[in-house]
Amino acid sequence: MGSASGIDTNSVSRRLEVLPSENEEDETCVTYVLHGEDHTLGNALRYVIMKNPQVKFCGYAIPHPSENKINLRIQTYGQPTSEVFRKGLEDLYGMSEHILKTFMEAMEDYNLHIEQEVSKKIESMQVGT
Repeated sequence: MGSASGIDTNSVSRRLEVLPSENEEDETCVTYVLHGEDHTLGNALRYVIMKNPQVKFCGYAIPHPSENKINLRIQTYGQPTSEVFRKGLEDLYGMSEHILKTFMEAMEDYNLHIEQEVSKKIESMQVGT
């Protein structure tokens, strides 16, 4: 049936899945499946995670073009992959926030510049009449 919220929990797929490895107790080599994601997140997350010196390997693959998911494999030198994965997501989020802030500031500066240029042209047109 459904939950008290009215959402059919059986039809809602999970966004994150952890694939079991050969040695289930080894937390240094894990594959995460991110449902509803593609190269946009996969490549950015792989890049950020590989910057971590505790990471031996990080790669991603899309199992099939018709599947809307990525498999993200992380191997570390000893740190649990869950910590590395979480830090990678946090770092990527921070980078995205910085990029957005920088972009918005540049847009404000540009719009102010355009407004000033338009005002100058209007003033020069009024003076000439």
